[in-house]
Amino acid sequence: MNKMEEIRIEKVNVSIGVGQAGDPLDRATKLLESITGRKAIQTTTKKRIPTWNVRPGLAVGCVVTLRKEKTEMVKNFLAGIKNKLKSSQFSGRCFTFGVPEYIEIPGAEYDPEVGIIGLQVTVTLERPGYRIKRRSVKKGKVGKRSEISKEESIEFMKNKFGVEIE
Repeated sequence: MNKMEEIRIEKVNVSIGVGQAGDPLDRATKLLESITGRKAIQTTTKKRIPTWNVRPGLAVGCVVTLRKEKTEMVKNFLAGIKNKLKSSQFSGRCFTFGVPEYIEIPGAEYDPEVGIIGLQVTVTLERPGYRIKRRSVKKGKVGKRSEISKEESIEFMKNKFGVEIE
C-alpha cells in the first residue's frame, strides 16, 4: 500500500450535552477533565428556544478535543461499548458513538459527586496531505483518491481496532 493512502486518526472529540447551565454542567466538565486529562471547553447555544428555557449564549454542554495519544483513548471508549458499532454510525471520514455510562470505560472510576453520565465520542479520520484543505496559506483541494469513503473507514476500524460492525 502507498504510504500516502494510509488512513490515520486526526482527532477525537469527546462531548457531553447537559441542556442547562449550573451544577449539571460543572459535573459534566469535571468528568470530561478526569477521563481525558485535558481541560474541557463549555459549548453555548446559538438559538432561542423559549419552551426549553434556552437563549443565545447559554452554556449547555462541554467538549474536549484529543489530538495526541488518541489511539489509546479510542480503544478505551470502544471497550466501553464492547467494540460494536453500527454501519449507520459512519459517515465518510467521521464516525460517532455514545457511551451510555462512563463507568464502563476501562480505567474510569465512579465519582459520587458526578453520578452516572453518558458521553459522545466523534472520531475524525484522514490521510496524509489532508492538511492542504485546512491550512491558512495556499489552501488547495483534496483529490478524489485522498477522500475517505464510508466503506474505507469501516475497514480501517475492523483492521486496526477489531471492531464488529452490525
